[in-house]
Amino acid sequence: MSKNNKNSLTGSTLQVQIVELIAQIIFTICAFFAVLAVISITLYMIANGTPAVFQVGIKDILFSTVWKPTASEPSFGILYVILTSVVGTVMAIVLGVPMGLLTAVFLAEVAPKRLAAVVKPAVELLAGIPSVIYGLLGLMILNPLMYRWEKALFQGSETHQFTGGANLISAVLVLAIMILPTVINISESALKAVSPELKASSLALGASHIQTIFRVMIPAAKSGIMTAIVLGVGRAIGEAMAISLVSGSSVNLPLPFNSVRFLTTAIVSEMGYASGLHRQVLFTIGLVLFIFIMLINIVLNSILKKGEKGND
Repeated sequence: MSKNNKNSLTGSTLQVQIVELIAQIIFTICAFFAVLAVISITLYMIANGTPAVFQVGIKDILFSTVWKPTASEPSFGILYVILTSVVGTVMAIVLGVPMGLLTAVFLAEVAPKRLAAVVKPAVELLAGIPSVIYGLLGLMILNPLMYRWEKALFQGSETHQFTGGANLISAVLVLAIMILPTVINISESALKAVSPELKASSLALGASHIQTIFRVMIPAAKSGIMTAIVLGVGRAIGEAMAISLVSGSSVNLPLPFNSVRFLTTAIVSEMGYASGLHRQVLFTIGLVLFIFIMLINIVLNSILKKGEKGND
């Protein structure tokens, strides 16, 4: 090899090393700022959410059911608000995840290409619709329908407080629709990433197409599907604008035809005029919501890791 070729190779190798070093530094800086952002948000929520706990008491905030922050003797109980967020999120996931997963299976494995080319953009369009539009549609279409059912079910009742259709069921249905694009898109990508050889092996052993989908492909794509569920849970529990329009935003026990308030809507509906201890308690609600989301992510990730170890 000539001397010029050696110099050329050495120069190119040196350039590659410099580029890799620069890229590594950039990636490290980005990772550092990502971790710093999480730590900063955590510290900010703790610093602003804990003072009210010491003033009011954790028992009076988390386990009381009376929310009267502006009364002469204020009460800051958020137990019904926490239960509403838990029940509403679980119901939305129970409705939305199976529907989203089956739609993803349809797009990835069942639908003809022409039909998939029509359905896929429609699903992506759902992801781009602002949340307030979902709320307005629910307010104009879903709430009147729920009100008809409410009047039929509770006709003659002297104890039921009529909500005009703004109740827990309306909020759950809106949330279930809103998480569909996330679940569908990520689940479809996970299913398409499954090795074709795995599918071919299942079919070669005599399994039907449906058996292959549910017994081979979905288990193989479990990691991506769990990611879709985690993001769907985050979308559902963090939504405020849409459900504030359709839920009624009243602090009640989370029963299907009760007007209810979620953790997010409690903050949105009152932060504009709150002051003093009332405002501090709203930050405490934000801290509860933050902890709630963190716990859900930890639990789902631990379930996913146990499943991966079991497969190994």
